[in-house]
Amino acid sequence: MSGFVEKPEPQQVPGLVHLHTGKVRDLYRNEAGDLVMVASDRMSAYDWVLPTPIPDKGRVLTQLSLWWFDQLADLVPNHVLSTELPPGAPADWQGRTLICKSLRMVPVECVARGYLTGSGLVEYNASRTVCGLALPEGLTDGSELPAPIFTPATKAEVGEHDENVSYEEAARQVGEETAAELRRMTLAVYGRARDIARERGVILADTKFEFGFDGEALILGDEVLTPDSSRFWPAAEWEPGHAQPSFDKQYVRNWLTGPESGWDRGSEQPPPALPQQVVDATRAKYIEAYERLTGVSW
Repeated sequence: MSGFVEKPEPQQVPGLVHLHTGKVRDLYRNEAGDLVMVASDRMSAYDWVLPTPIPDKGRVLTQLSLWWFDQLADLVPNHVLSTELPPGAPADWQGRTLICKSLRMVPVECVARGYLTGSGLVEYNASRTVCGLALPEGLTDGSELPAPIFTPATKAEVGEHDENVSYEEAARQVGEETAAELRRMTLAVYGRARDIARERGVILADTKFEFGFDGEALILGDEVLTPDSSRFWPAAEWEPGHAQPSFDKQYVRNWLTGPESGWDRGSEQPPPALPQQVVDATRAKYIEAYERLTGVSW
């Protein structure tokens, strides 16, 4: 069992129809048929949406996504139409709301990996492959790959885990032409973002994108290159051979699986509330990622 520890009730806003409550984002449709995407302060880990929010997290995700969309505008179009707050929306939506094109989303998570870690490391240790792609011997946790790789995953419902699949399986699901374009765009965007991050002393180890069709054109949707969708490491501290320090939710994961939480990840019990020091440290990690990448003080 997993999912929401406490599922929130959607906000009722005149002129908006609630469509979906996700792990982090709430989706609405306005009267023009556009998507209204609101990034909450919810934190998810190990397929659970935790009961404790991280203050400002949704705003950090939204503002960092907007910054990245600008950096990538010449490379790939995106779904953002406006950042204007819908009439009658709660004041708390300010800074965390995007009005977006309503896309036909591709049912594949587009993951790019430049370094070996996470589920890729687990597969590599078992078979010297990641999503069926053969990799050389001698790599370890945190190793830079010979070249970035495209490793798709199937999208999961809240409480379920995304499943890594081979490129061939992704092509079977979405068609060869679409799969090839997803791979090309994913690796192009990753390459641009990796170079931008590197200039700022940050390693972009891996990231996931979501694409959708705007008419016949594939464009970027959802969030992009945030600490929720990416692994960012401080370049000065990079040292392959062990887990790297990071600007993301790893701090929360470590506490949940450590002795202080008292939580058994393998049980069906929901995870406990986060203590204040974990909340504060996680918020600081997200803000540091924003400030390092954008060069703008939060």
